[in-house]
Amino acid sequence: MEVVVGRRPGVFVRPVGMEEGCRLQRISRTAKDPVRLRRAIVVMMSAQGQSVPDSTSLMQVSADYVRDVIHAFNERGFEALDPKWSGGRPRTISGQVREHRSHGEQNAANGAYVRWHNTRARPKTNFAPDSPIRTWTQYPGTRAA
Repeated sequence: MEVVVGRRPGVFVRPVGMEEGCRLQRISRTAKDPVRLRRAIVVMMSAQGQSVPDSTSLMQVSADYVRDVIHAFNERGFEALDPKWSGGRPRTISGQVREHRSHGEQNAANGAYVRWHNTRARPKTNFAPDSPIRTWTQYPGTRAA
């Protein structure tokens, strides 16, 4: 009985035309989302004939990730480059808490109150009358000699 041991066959993206190649380059230059950028670069490297191990070493991702991206692109095209965010942890802040004033609105309200209060405030008199600190009228006059 003979057992044949071989390596996994190389995974490459389907043939990419000139228009699709230009679109991949444009995405790799202008993408704001890092996931979309990384996927576009992986597909472009595969289209240029780079193997999965080459892509993994350059992009610092796993071989399974590269293979998944390539298979998804072969099946769905450019739609596979977009991340599908879903699920995750539910929000811990309720909608009622979110309706409170922002910091800027709160600061503006505090400033308006302080200005209103200062226009009506009166100076304090007889505050700490036993204090050793004297007013300027109580200091003896001194002259320079």
